[in-house]
Amino acid sequence: MDIAREFDDYMAYLMQGLGHADRHAGLSDYCTGLMLPLSRKSVEPMAARVDPLHASAKHQSLHHFVAKAQWSDQELLRRVAQWVVPVMDFSAGGWWIIDDTGFPKKGTHSVGVTRQYCGVLGKQDNCQVAVSVTLACEEGSLPVAWQLYLPHIWAEDKARRLKAGVPEDIAFATKPQIALQQIRELLAQEAPRHCVLADAGYGIDYAFRQGLSDLGLHYLVGITSAVVVWPPGVEPLPPKPYSGMGRPPVMPRRTAKRQPVNVKTLAQSLPDSAFHNISWREGTNERLMGRFAALRVRCAGGNVGKARLLPEQWLLIEWPAEQAEPEKYYLSTLPQTTALNDLVHAAHMRWRIERDYQDLKQDLGLGHYEGRGWRGFHHHATLSIAAYGFLMAQRLKAGSDVGGKKNFAQRQVPAVPDDYIPRGSPARATPRGKLDHNAALSVGRGPRNRAGTLPALHLSKSASAFVTQ
Repeated sequence: MDIAREFDDYMAYLMQGLGHADRHAGLSDYCTGLMLPLSRKSVEPMAARVDPLHASAKHQSLHHFVAKAQWSDQELLRRVAQWVVPVMDFSAGGWWIIDDTGFPKKGTHSVGVTRQYCGVLGKQDNCQVAVSVTLACEEGSLPVAWQLYLPHIWAEDKARRLKAGVPEDIAFATKPQIALQQIRELLAQEAPRHCVLADAGYGIDYAFRQGLSDLGLHYLVGITSAVVVWPPGVEPLPPKPYSGMGRPPVMPRRTAKRQPVNVKTLAQSLPDSAFHNISWREGTNERLMGRFAALRVRCAGGNVGKARLLPEQWLLIEWPAEQAEPEKYYLSTLPQTTALNDLVHAAHMRWRIERDYQDLKQDLGLGHYEGRGWRGFHHHATLSIAAYGFLMAQRLKAGSDVGGKKNFAQRQVPAVPDDYIPRGSPARATPRGKLDHNAALSVGRGPRNRAGTLPALHLSKSASAFVTQ
């Protein structure tokens, strides 16, 4: 089957989850625009390329489809997963990867925008942040849940919520709380019970880790060096004997010599023989390798942790030989029989979600949406993931992680008419008498061709339960 026909079949399958038939053209045109080789994938430039002879009308229809139409993001993502998951190979294991990503923004009107940490910038700045859950195997991955994080300042502002169209049932929730709810909803759809991976922003949250355990899921999550644990062979004394009055004591007792320690102190107390050089995958230029140690500990920090003796779990320590102190720490409830190589491999599977974000942002316009409302933000992201899902399925079928344009039909992209003037361009502006027409244009950064990028789709001139294997 050629790519054009398979794309049409994919669109037809997704269209069944949109409701009204008048939304079908919007889905196909929007996903097509996201896969075209455009430098900017907001509504107007996509409309100009998808239907250059009727660009203005197409712009209005696509804007309505993404910003106003009442179709379900969750249903569309479910259908994307049902299409892609059957071609994913979980024979070597599967993972749920939780993370969040930021979108720098100017002003204060776009939904969820406030000054907060933005991973893209590596600092605090004005941005939106969204939490996602990705289903991953060795060869590929797919985001299957997506939600904007709504800061306190937005969640409590009724006027701003109303103007941005934030649903009434959306209250303030921390990022770990959002992620945990996303996992619950996926499991309710009979999603597979894979190990959950997350960075320290989620891993230090005891309620998040306990919530995963309560759902029957293993986890391997990053933590900070300040997390406190009981070292191997060291445990608190049992609670005081019950006197027969009041509530029975449950808090384990500590003594001067029987105390928990933070994981950094524990790591520094280990002999060199506890660490082993482990390789986990082939990198771009060389095999990736590090120095690791793993031991069984019990968490002791937090009010709940002090009140109960928690089960043993793995503490994984990554300490490069050339560094003065450990670089990363992880906690995991994977079985006690899990080999060190397998712990290391799982800990470093989080690179797949970074790859997802990179491809979605650089190739599929995830961060290019220019609207301000809740519905449009989520619709645009869902459509970007839908486009990504189609290309991921093609890449997996081709048997290569990096894919290649040779696997896709090379067809002519419709040209924009010579007299077409984009809205907001200088040609539409009032003439300026003092404008220096000889001034050199600033040189901007154009799109880069990266190794392993998702191939762009080239357009011709004519142009309910979660699936498990």
